[in-house]
Amino acid sequence: MPHRLAVRGLPASLAGKTLMQISDVHVGTRVDDDYVRDVFRRASALAPDIVAFTGDFISYHGAVDSQAAGLYRDFPRGRLATIAVLGNHDYGPGWSHPEIADRVIRIVADAGVTVLRNETAVIDGLHIAGLDDWWARRFDAKSVLAKLSPEIPALVLSHNPDTADQPVWSGYRGWILSGHTHGGQCKPPFLPPPVLPVQNTRYTAGEFDLSGGRRMYINRGVGHLWRVRFNVRPEITLHELAIDL
Repeated sequence: MPHRLAVRGLPASLAGKTLMQISDVHVGTRVDDDYVRDVFRRASALAPDIVAFTGDFISYHGAVDSQAAGLYRDFPRGRLATIAVLGNHDYGPGWSHPEIADRVIRIVADAGVTVLRNETAVIDGLHIAGLDDWWARRFDAKSVLAKLSPEIPALVLSHNPDTADQPVWSGYRGWILSGHTHGGQCKPPFLPPPVLPVQNTRYTAGEFDLSGGRRMYINRGVGHLWRVRFNVRPEITLHELAIDL
């Protein structure tokens, strides 16, 4: 069953449409190419209306450009739009190489993906703001969020869930879609994941209530950094857009 994503003021034309959230594919040396192709094929078969990617297209290595170009040709596309934000790994070693991020953007643009870097796209009246990466020190939400008045139907894509705790959200009431955590990758029964790359360790995976009328959904991701997952399955989320009254 799709996850219900209720948006205040959502245009009636979008009610019941699907938004597919994909995150953290991590194309590179640790994620099998055939696995990625199969994931993309199965996701495309669901024919989503909108595809939103929440960061980490790659895990950088010297030949990742050609590898990513070959794989992202088959990236799922939305019937209305295919949009994305960058994650920390898209900025290369130390999250400090904007030239690598620029190459990632060009690669996925050739596959029909529009990357938003502190920008907003409007899809049939729905404003989707894409915020650049927090760890790469490219996150600049204030000017973007200032344009999203409470009357505007909106969603926000932000790779790192910790950004939800930054003092920049005044006036925004809606959903934030994030990734980054991989759900911890390994979760012992009845215990929290022992390793999470966030300061706020309650941000594991799934849906969270936030202050100020906001909600967040954290996707567990497709790929991995270590070739093991325990009790934390990979995830592609199919959200169903609904009108929040």
